[in-house]
Amino acid sequence: MGLKTYFKESYTELVHKVTWPTWSELQNSAVLVMVATLIIALIVALMDFSFSNLMEFVYGLLY
Repeated sequence: MGLKTYFKESYTELVHKVTWPTWSELQNSAVLVMVATLIIALIVALMDFSFSNLMEFVYGLLY
């Protein structure tokens, strides 16, 4: 199988066999990703804040 055949078959598959999402499906997916990212960022920030305060408390006991 040559390189030309590979690209021709790849193009044919992308154009005729792949089901592309609609614009509204893309928007819904983008909103879902943004919300999930925000939630994960808030969880990480809360963990960082908590661990920082815990370490300050522990070091305060030692010194």
